[in-house]
Amino acid sequence: MAKVKYHYNPETLSFHKIIPKKRRVLFNGILLFLAFTLNAVIGFFVLNSFFQSPKEKALNREIENLKMNYKLLSRKEKQHNERIAEIEYRDNTIYRQFFEASPIPDEVRKAGFGGVDRYKDMDGFDNSKMIIDLTKQMDILSKRIVVQSKSLDDIIKMAENKEEMLAAIPAISPVKKEHLTHVASGYGWRMHPILKIRRMHNGIDFVAKEGTPIYASGTGTVVEAERSSSFGNVVKINHGFGYETVYAHLSRLAVPAGKRVKRGDIIGYMGSTGLSVSTHLHYEVHKNGSPVDPVNFFYGNLTPEEYLAIQNAANQEGGQTLD
Repeated sequence: MAKVKYHYNPETLSFHKIIPKKRRVLFNGILLFLAFTLNAVIGFFVLNSFFQSPKEKALNREIENLKMNYKLLSRKEKQHNERIAEIEYRDNTIYRQFFEASPIPDEVRKAGFGGVDRYKDMDGFDNSKMIIDLTKQMDILSKRIVVQSKSLDDIIKMAENKEEMLAAIPAISPVKKEHLTHVASGYGWRMHPILKIRRMHNGIDFVAKEGTPIYASGTGTVVEAERSSSFGNVVKINHGFGYETVYAHLSRLAVPAGKRVKRGDIIGYMGSTGLSVSTHLHYEVHKNGSPVDPVNFFYGNLTPEEYLAIQNAANQEGGQTLD
């Protein structure tokens, strides 16, 4: 109940009730309402600073849970990267080398995704960078796994063909050691005996008696058996797996083009046809279309001592070759 206020009149020596004006009452009411509203707003923000609603508590718990799961996911992503890196290393340095396959470059394994912006929908949020970075890493990891999986599929196929590949590699000397007189010249820059110019000698010259049998150094198909102006009677064998061998200056041929031969089969006989100054066999090994040093392949029918002797003789820098 509102208090009643009185006013004392000294002339009449009496008290008179004070009746407030309506305008004043309305003003006081508005002022009171504003004060209450202000206090309520201030109280709301103060309470909000120290206390959370159940919904806010649940949302904050969810955010903290997401942050924890993000850390765990980042840790797992790092562990998976380390494991795939170990597999990639073994793949390049052991498996692919064993099967004589070229290693897969890092730029192929770890290439990102170009073109269309794949992460546009993830942008525009407080944690966008964190989410985009992790997503990119996961995408790269996924691609590395796909590349590695395909590489292992290739290795399985190579392993299935390993026996065939081992038979195809030119692994024996084309001239038997008991027939061999000596090695005249090896792989490298030499002086040509007829042309009198220094040029690359892409093979090894084996010296023996005319008519000495010449043997296929690996299993394969004869792709050339004919006479040429420089090599004379020449046989070329395609062994597959990127290997080819050339046998030049033969006195006569023992196989026709198209014939399938095995390692150790006689393909011709030593002679001095073509651009040659004396009886010998000019022997070349090609890998993927390029000549390589044949001395690195004589491990199928020679002792270590015999192999080293041929290697030393072939590597000596002579004045000129026999062809």
